[in-house]
Amino acid sequence: MAISNHLREFYGLPAFDFPAADTKAELPDPASVAWRISVGSYESEEEWEAAFTRFAESVDTTEVRALIVGSWSDVYDSGPDEVISALVAARDRLPALRALFLGDITFMECEISWINQGLVTPLLDAFPELRAFGVRGGQELRFPAVRHERLRSLTIETGGLDAEVVRSVAASDFPELEHLDLWLGTSWYGANAQVADLAPILAGSRLPRLRSLALRNSEMQDEIAVALAGAPVVAGLETLDLSMGTLGDEGAEALLGGQPLSHLKKLDLHHNYLGEAMRKRLLDTLGAAGVEIDLSESTEPDRESDGVEHRYTAVAE
Repeated sequence: MAISNHLREFYGLPAFDFPAADTKAELPDPASVAWRISVGSYESEEEWEAAFTRFAESVDTTEVRALIVGSWSDVYDSGPDEVISALVAARDRLPALRALFLGDITFMECEISWINQGLVTPLLDAFPELRAFGVRGGQELRFPAVRHERLRSLTIETGGLDAEVVRSVAASDFPELEHLDLWLGTSWYGANAQVADLAPILAGSRLPRLRSLALRNSEMQDEIAVALAGAPVVAGLETLDLSMGTLGDEGAEALLGGQPLSHLKKLDLHHNYLGEAMRKRLLDTLGAAGVEIDLSESTEPDRESDGVEHRYTAVAE
């Protein structure tokens, strides 16, 4: 699976594409949409910063609640350093900003594992009132441990997430965080984290308000499931998401044999490698207890002639 569509909504607001320089269009109320600002990903006639300047001249930015950064120029070759600098410089002009997504880029513009990123935490420092922050792309992504008093949702989407980023997120202080979504990816595209790197998250004490945890798109999905079977963080969750990865019967068996999960509102296991018998057990136990379970996209592992299994994450390149 590739990311083929841009975000349709963000922070509960419909996404709206700020028009290109040569396009005239009626603009919506500044607070009513999540504004997406994009330029051509290759040989663009306009730099992202210039498009943002046009945006700031056309829209009352003091009322803007959500921003989506789409593609910047030459995204295959360069990171968003200048994009980030432009946003940081404009922080006083965006007092109502509560949600920011960096890198809403589809595979037609740049494959997820080829998106260049960089040091993104200056955005969290510049906007202390942010409630939601997301970033797509793991190449050169840097996310040193940070404290943010207001953030409630953090999403990092990659085809391969570096262990240092995982450890830094785990070491960050987010006292109000309710939703954490990490796409861990595969070693082929740079993923090198171990379950031990997730320990501060799994312990639960660093994220006292966490209600939704997604550790997904991972080639170590079974190991994560085993760790979660006894992890203190689970008791406070309403939603647990282990989807898009290589989850098999071993991981599901650990979940069923570990601490009770019947308090969950939803368990998302879509894109999995579970056998029919295991899927039935999950439905007969957790499903019967009122947990909404997503078991869609169940797939048999590919097998070589020698019987070796191959499982794949949903999003890689």
